[in-house]
Order: sequence, then C-alpha cells, then structure tokens
Amino acid sequence: MQHTIVTFYCVCDDLLRTLGHTDDPQTRLSSAEVMTVPLVACAFFSGKVEQARVFLLEHGYLRQPLSKSRLNRRLHALPLSLWQTLFDVLGTVFKTHNLNGNFTVDSMPLPACDNIRIKRCKLLPGEEHRGYCASKRRFFFGLKLHLLVTRHGAPVEFVLTPGSTSDVNGLKQLPLEVVADSVLHGDRAYTDYTEEDLLQEAGGVTLRPQRKRNSKRPLPACLEFLAKPVRQRVETTFSQLEALLPKHIHAVTAHGFVLKLVCFLLAVSFSYLDR
Repeated sequence: MQHTIVTFYCVCDDLLRTLGHTDDPQTRLSSAEVMTVPLVACAFFSGKVEQARVFLLEHGYLRQPLSKSRLNRRLHALPLSLWQTLFDVLGTVFKTHNLNGNFTVDSMPLPACDNIRIKRCKLLPGEEHRGYCASKRRFFFGLKLHLLVTRHGAPVEFVLTPGSTSDVNGLKQLPLEVVADSVLHGDRAYTDYTEEDLLQEAGGVTLRPQRKRNSKRPLPACLEFLAKPVRQRVETTFSQLEALLPKHIHAVTAHGFVLKLVCFLLAVSFSYLDR
C-alpha cells in the first residue's frame, strides 16, 4: 500500500509541475496531495474519501490536516480535464509497450441507481441514461464506459456516455490515437462497415469485430480463433474495475459521480504500472 500511495502522489506531482500548475502559498495541502486522496479511496476504501483522508492523516502521508468539507471543495475545484490528462499520460506509457498494435474495445454499464428507483433519480436526469446490458439481460440507468485496452488489458482510452449510447457510437467518440497498422478487436456490437472503411483510410487502423453469421465481410476461421482470447482480455479489466466499485457509489452531484468513476478507472490503470 505504501508503494502505491507514493506512486499516486509522485505521478500527480510530476504532472502538475509539467503543466505549470502552481498552488496558492496559503493552501495547507498541495493539489498533488488533494488528488492522491480520492485515488487512495478508490484503490483501498471502496471510494470512501473520508476514510482515505483520515487514514492518510493518521499515518503521516498528509503534511497538514484538512477538513472533510474543505477537501471536498478542493476536489471539485479541480477540472475533470486534469484527471483526463493524468489518464492519457498513463495510456501513452501503455501504448508504447504495446508493440504488436493489438487493442480491444468494449463497453461496460455503470448504473447510478437500481431500476426501481429510476423515477426518483435526480443524479442523472434524462431518459437518455436508460440503457440495456445484453450480457446481463437487464436494463440499467446511468452511464456507459467505453474502454480501449492493450493486449495485456491496460486501459489507454475511455469515454463516458449516457447509458442509451450504442457501442459503435461510443467507439466514434474515442480519440483512437494509436499507431498505423493497429488492429482494434471487438464483439459483434461493433459491426459497422462504414466505420471500418473510414478508420482504414484515415489512419490505417483495422477494426476487426466478431462477425455475425450473415456478415457481408466474413473473416477466416483462423483469424476468428486468434482474436477470441484478445477480445476476452478486456473482460478481465472490467472485472478488476468491478472489484473496486462498491455496490452503490455515493455521490450528490453528477460531477461527483463522474469524478469517482474516473478515479476508480485511474486506480485500475495505476495497477498496470508494476506489471
């Protein structure tokens, strides 16, 4: 745990220094220390920021005490783009080690409440957040995580969309900043011949989803056999994320809900640095 906490702080501190961020001289805690608290909470305390704050304070990881309310204000003052930049930096490291250029894309539902409470949900208002999870054969209300991982399962790109967004439309929102001749594997939901042609013409990227029986572009049996374990690797990454997620994510605002989801994903991303 000590090694992980120090890694959280050092990476955040180096990122802020690179971006030219300067803290107010009167602040008790630096922004790097503030960013470390939710990362520790998501990695070890099921997203409970208060427990992480008390733990870090009692064990001397924080230089000065900071109240619960003040820490919450400091966290919400940090833009989500900063957390996105932190994830992109880690993703760039994983991309450089993904030598064969094989990636896998898939989606995962992130419900904000149970179906029985949808009408009372004020966290994410709007019918566009109602989606359907085919693997679990049930509807959910919340967001959908579209994730791109390497052949080892390290997450490199992600986007959060309303729950009703299809997998193909989520793929179109990913930046897909990968090298030429890369291959993107996916399940049948990513079948889109127009998108395949555009990716191939624009960046030399091959989109190779699992083909349906009536597909107009069937793949040889050998390619289907080799692609199956690559596609399944993303399920392991989702399992690691689900192991960290609590049964219910406590959040008062939509910004706080998204912030915790991103921190959980960052906790999974950091775990791949030691592999």
